[in-house]
Amino acid sequence: MGQETSAAQSSIKQPVDLLILAAGYATRLYPLTLNQPKPLLKVGGQPMIDHVLRALSPIPTIHNVYVVTNAKFAHAFEEWAHEARGRYPNWNFQILNDGSTDDSNKLGAIGDLHFVLQTAKPSHDLIVVAGDNLFSQTLEGFAAFAQERKAVAVGVYDVGSLELAKKYNEIRLNDQGQIVYFEEKPSSPTSTLCAIALYYYPQTMHSWIHRYIAEGNNPDQPGRLIQWLYPRMPVYAWKVPGIWYDIGSKESLQEADRVFSQAPVIRPENRINSCTANRKRNGWISCGKSPDPFT
Repeated sequence: MGQETSAAQSSIKQPVDLLILAAGYATRLYPLTLNQPKPLLKVGGQPMIDHVLRALSPIPTIHNVYVVTNAKFAHAFEEWAHEARGRYPNWNFQILNDGSTDDSNKLGAIGDLHFVLQTAKPSHDLIVVAGDNLFSQTLEGFAAFAQERKAVAVGVYDVGSLELAKKYNEIRLNDQGQIVYFEEKPSSPTSTLCAIALYYYPQTMHSWIHRYIAEGNNPDQPGRLIQWLYPRMPVYAWKVPGIWYDIGSKESLQEADRVFSQAPVIRPENRINSCTANRKRNGWISCGKSPDPFT
């Protein structure tokens, strides 16, 4: 497995920036998130966002790490970033405040992506990930996959239930892994394969995001940008290995905390084999032979 990691790392040539989406208010987790942003809640003894960074840290060409948040929680992320800079001294951390104060004036995920492009003006390819998504395996393969194709890419995961797919999206691929159909929040999905909040946008494609916003499209759910893009250009899907956690409730937070407490450090050698079972338990989604991603 170490050889696979090394091969993926060696194929990553282009510099990349990371954008962590962390401007939500997580009202479903009140009172836990009244005075603390969800990505800073602890899972396995560490802030959720630290697990996100660890999953991405094997990517050898990371330059800037942008964390987009809101006026309510910007200070909390600044304090977190002060410590994070010591652990990742080669990364340039920037906390970007989108100016929103609550759900009534939030920009939405795509709105925040556009905000970062306007304010930080990243000059590299951009990996975008939600700050509350957890992965049992590292993600250097995602960057290698996208750079090989020189195209927009999105992480996809089998949620194992058509009912669950209604909350996400329906996606269909051709033999090359290119998206040929995408529908956000489908009423009658026919597949359990769904795109998740993990995206790769080449620097040459950033102007399309400006165009999406300029045309007045929905700035909220990030999948709507993929739905708009795939008829206009090649967009590829990368199947996320191991287990993906979608934290959306107190129960899912507690379950993730239990699992990550057993082995809080992601290790590439602990990879799960291809998915043979899927389940939804207390708001998180897993896929793999073992109910424990670290065994």
